[in-house]
Amino acid sequence: MTGFGDFIVELDRVGRCFGSVTALDGVSFAVPRGSVFGLLGPNGCGKTTLFRILTTLLCPTSGRARVASADVVLQRNRVLQSIGVVFQKPGLDGELTALENLICHGQIYGLRGPTLRARSNELLERFGVADRARHRVDTLSGGLQRRVELAKGLLHRPELLVLDEPSTGLDPAARSVLMRYLTELRDRDGVTSLLTTHLMDEADRCDRVAILERGSLVALDTPAALKSRIG
Repeated sequence: MTGFGDFIVELDRVGRCFGSVTALDGVSFAVPRGSVFGLLGPNGCGKTTLFRILTTLLCPTSGRARVASADVVLQRNRVLQSIGVVFQKPGLDGELTALENLICHGQIYGLRGPTLRARSNELLERFGVADRARHRVDTLSGGLQRRVELAKGLLHRPELLVLDEPSTGLDPAARSVLMRYLTELRDRDGVTSLLTTHLMDEADRCDRVAILERGSLVALDTPAALKSRIG
């Protein structure tokens, strides 16, 4: 593998077992900085397990994983400062407004006062939900809630945005908007996005795609190269 520093994520023979069940079996790959990277595969292939390892929610049972040059086990706090996370299930408090959700999240990362409010308003404006800032989240559509989730994940200016099947429950138009935002984040801010998906059209809009099957890496390339090889 290329030396540390060239990639935002590096996995070296990462394995994870749950009792006698092997969820990940020696997975190795690297995610280039400033890219949109997709983890593609059917349900049960190991995508979510890998997502949980990269976000420090699980420890690998073998191998090594690093995010922004920090070990996910030994340097957990450094990893958490480097990443923003969008979970598959909504992570917003429906009883709070969009702005209140961002304010509460920012305080966890030590943001306070005018700086936090300005950053929150900036992101709500950028993702087209500034006019809903004072609306309770449970009154927003699924697509608008996802925009608030993205804003929340970017509050502390992470290097890497990790998304676990972020388009779950969204219609095709909202999925397309989501992918456009990830591309804009890459081009405008240099933010790397790593998303898990089982949708081919979503993976097709990534710069590179890793395909998992039964816990193993079976292919890794650009979408165009993968399609030319395996159709």
